[in-house]
Amino acid sequence: MRLLGLLLLLALLACGWLWYEARTFLDTSPQQPGQEVLFDVRPGASLGQVAASLAQQGIVTDADKFRLLARYKGWESRLQAGRFALHTGWGPERVLDVLVNGRPVLFRITVPEGLTWWQTGRLLEAAGLVNFEDFAALIRDPAFLRHYGIPFASAEGFLMPDTYLLKKADAPDAAELKAQTRAVAGRMIDNFWRKAQPLWPQGKKPGRASLQRWLTLASIIEKETAVTAERPRVSGVYHNRLERNMLLQADPTVIYGLGPAFDGNLRRKHLEDAANPYNTYRHGGLPPGPICSFGTASLAAAIQPEQHDYLYFVAITDGGEHKFSTNLKDHNRAVRQYLQNRRKQR
Repeated sequence: MRLLGLLLLLALLACGWLWYEARTFLDTSPQQPGQEVLFDVRPGASLGQVAASLAQQGIVTDADKFRLLARYKGWESRLQAGRFALHTGWGPERVLDVLVNGRPVLFRITVPEGLTWWQTGRLLEAAGLVNFEDFAALIRDPAFLRHYGIPFASAEGFLMPDTYLLKKADAPDAAELKAQTRAVAGRMIDNFWRKAQPLWPQGKKPGRASLQRWLTLASIIEKETAVTAERPRVSGVYHNRLERNMLLQADPTVIYGLGPAFDGNLRRKHLEDAANPYNTYRHGGLPPGPICSFGTASLAAAIQPEQHDYLYFVAITDGGEHKFSTNLKDHNRAVRQYLQNRRKQR
């Protein structure tokens, strides 16, 4: 009887100790008042790996006890992948609930209008969202382009400018970053098709020739003016020049053909270089394809140009509105006025 009583006492003490340890773990946060910590759960990560990382980053006090808590609740296989905003002032039950039932943190990034694919790639890489080399290869990958309905050799022009909320791993390995790069590029292209659909005549996706014409014109319009109200008029100028078999003579197309190495100074030798396929001073018609990403205003202007007789335009002041002319004499006068305005601004 004495032995049985001793065993019972030991069992009660053990239960009391376990209860105390459990309550202490559940009621204790690592820090007070604590701070927010962004925590990544990689796809396929085990409960043990997640628990160890939580303890290492000071989000829970004990990895083993956190793992037991998840198993007690039956949530050991329900952890979500993604980035989560956790807090070192929380108890472990709240941390677990967020990882199982919460929404991953989305990274916010704005991709402005008028960027080339390589400028977009560098912007996304700087934000940790893509690997530039993977991005460069992906936007020319025939299988990727076919999957997203792009009938051209590049996704230039389809990388829709916008503000995006994207999942972002903190320290992805090469395979994870490659998958993330594909997801980001695909998201931008899907966004292009969604925003462009209402602009197509009769709501129908255009054929390859019309699509290439409109996207290329839209990209040139985007680069030529930042004034939204002018875009249909600029579009009308280029439509008129194309109808008359005149050279487009658009500086932005020449610059695009020079690529990332362009130093910001467009020289006469660049305008005379027939080896540049995007040199619209030497090659008739449209350049081979779009020269940047553009907004819906430029695409709408390319599809529905303003009807007029203008054939020329030049800026009144840098970055401002333009002076439009129907003949070369008036255009040259406007160019001289522009140069005078520039001198006054210096």
